[in-house]
Amino acid sequence: MDPHSHPAVSGREDATNELAASLRRLIELAVTNDAPPEVLTEVTARLAEAAGRLEPHVPEVPVSRLFPRDLGSGPAALSADGSILARAMPFDMVIGAANPVAPPVDLHFEPPKAIGLVTFGAPFEGAPGCVHGAALSATFDIVLTAANVVADATGPTVRLNLRFRRPTLLGVQARFEAEVTSRTDRRVHSVGRLLQNGEVTLEAQGEFAVFDHARVRQMAASRGVANPDATAQP
Repeated sequence: MDPHSHPAVSGREDATNELAASLRRLIELAVTNDAPPEVLTEVTARLAEAAGRLEPHVPEVPVSRLFPRDLGSGPAALSADGSILARAMPFDMVIGAANPVAPPVDLHFEPPKAIGLVTFGAPFEGAPGCVHGAALSATFDIVLTAANVVADATGPTVRLNLRFRRPTLLGVQARFEAEVTSRTDRRVHSVGRLLQNGEVTLEAQGEFAVFDHARVRQMAASRGVANPDATAQP
């Protein structure tokens, strides 16, 4: 078993990711199609049937979305394998390959920077032809967090400030870059920028609390989620 993979997808990672990819395609088609009502009715019936097939397999105790265990390998290991964070967070709404809401952003590391690459499609449209600011904010939140992971300083977001320089376009690869600028015992400050075609479209500044992993596990337990360190059954 991959020590950095989430136990909830262990043994079924490919199938889980394929399901999310199919749903991601469906979401794109749902906001771009001009099918007649009878086709939409037929598709809706089939989707309801598929949902009914999956529903009995939802566990009574919610699956933890947190890390299955401490990453604990430090910046050196992360620089060699930047996919560790994405594998540990398969259900994340930005980088999670198992979450159909995620684009998903392809995350990797070029220490001291974290890099996120993504091409946003129609479901993420705000102004015509442009990426919605909420999608950009969510992406920066995780890419800045990833920069904190590279610096071994993970924790929840306290403040996130964005400066929009120019529109970020749909259908054009966006490159998110982030790195830590300062750290104390209680706070981490990070900065980032978004580039398209070599031009900066957005700048970000983030402040994060320093949070130990034991406290994260305590929070998960107090909210009745499954033990993130437990081994999942396929």
